[in-house]
Amino acid sequence: MQPVEIYTSPLCGFCHAAKRLLSQKGVNFSEVDIAREPARRAEMMQRANGGRTVPQIFVGDVHVGGCDELYALDRAGKLDALLAA
Repeated sequence: MQPVEIYTSPLCGFCHAAKRLLSQKGVNFSEVDIAREPARRAEMMQRANGGRTVPQIFVGDVHVGGCDELYALDRAGKLDALLAA
């Protein structure tokens, strides 16, 4: 399974929804809380091609995007294949 990394903040409902979907799928992920580690926001923005909002989700080297994009991949039946690649 591909490593999954998600940049979040504690009060973000979209972050919680994305983490919930990943957890329901049994996916282990590493989380970077940019509220606790504000210096990592610049890292997130660089990796996400300028994306400033959270969550920013990465599966392996692939930038998935945010919560909406994660759920769209799942609805299209493409998330499981991406995670397994």
